[in-house]
Amino acid sequence: MDKLHKGWFTEFSPDDLEKMNSSGESQESSSKLLKSDGQEMGGAWPGQAFSLQVKKVLYHEKSKYQDVLVFESTTYGNVLVLDGIVQATERDEFSYQEMLAHLPLFAHPNPKRVLIIGGGDGGILREVLKHETVEKVTMCEIDDMVIDVAKKFLPGMSCGFSHEKLDLYCGDGFEFLKNHKNEFDVIITDSSDPKPRKSGECPWLDLKLISTVIRSARELFPVSKYAVGRESVWLHLPLIAHLVAFNRKIFPTVNYAQSIVSTYPSGSMGYLICAKSEVSVCDD
Repeated sequence: MDKLHKGWFTEFSPDDLEKMNSSGESQESSSKLLKSDGQEMGGAWPGQAFSLQVKKVLYHEKSKYQDVLVFESTTYGNVLVLDGIVQATERDEFSYQEMLAHLPLFAHPNPKRVLIIGGGDGGILREVLKHETVEKVTMCEIDDMVIDVAKKFLPGMSCGFSHEKLDLYCGDGFEFLKNHKNEFDVIITDSSDPKPRKSGECPWLDLKLISTVIRSARELFPVSKYAVGRESVWLHLPLIAHLVAFNRKIFPTVNYAQSIVSTYPSGSMGYLICAKSEVSVCDD
C-alpha cells in the first residue's frame, strides 16, 4: 500500500502494512512482529494509523539503510519520515528532544562528555549543547543521508552540526562503543523506531547490543547516566516492563518517564533513564 495517497501521508504499523501488502497474511506469521530475547512482543502499534496532509514532497530517496522522506505538511511544518515512520515534525519535535536530552543531563552533577547514538536530525545535539558544562559531544549516526536532509530541510533542528564541541562519526554506534569505553559521562540513544530484521529482532530490543552500551556506561564514575527513548505505555507495556527488568539487573537506578508527542503513536513517548548510583533521576 502506498503511504502517500491523494495528498495524505499515512503511517501504518509495520506489521499491519506487511499484512496489507501480502493480501491478508496472518499476524502470527508476520516478519514485522517485535521480538526481544526471542520473546514476541506483538506489533509496533497494530490496528491504528496516523495521517498528515501533505502540502509538498520535498525529498524522497532510499539510502543504504532506509527509505528517507521529507515533506511539508499543512499543519506540522516539515516532517521527517524513515521507512514509513514519522521521526520528527517541526511543530512538536521539541517535546521529545528536550525530554530525552535534559532528563539525564540535569540528573548528572557535571556532564562533560556526552555520546549520542543516532539522532541524525540534530535535535538531541541541539539540546545537549545548551548545557554549559558539556565540553565534548560525540555523535554516531549510521545514515549520513539523514544528516544531509536535516541540514537542508530541518534547519531548526540541525543547527548544532557546525558546533566546535561536536565530534561527528558516521557509522554504527554500538560498534563505536566497543572501542571507546570509559569516555562518556552521559550516553543518549536516539535510535529510529522499530524495524525488525529478518530474525524479527530490532537492534534496540536486542539486549546483547544494549549490554554493550551498558558495559561502557558502568565503567564510568558512579553517577554516570544512560538514557534511551522508548515507546508508549498505551501500546508497549509488556515491552517496557521487559526492558526495565533487564536494566534493573545492571543499574541500581532505573526510571521510566513519559511525555506528550502529538505525532508519535498514541500521542506519547517514553524515556528509560538509568544511573550507576542510587540517585533520583526523574523527580527533581
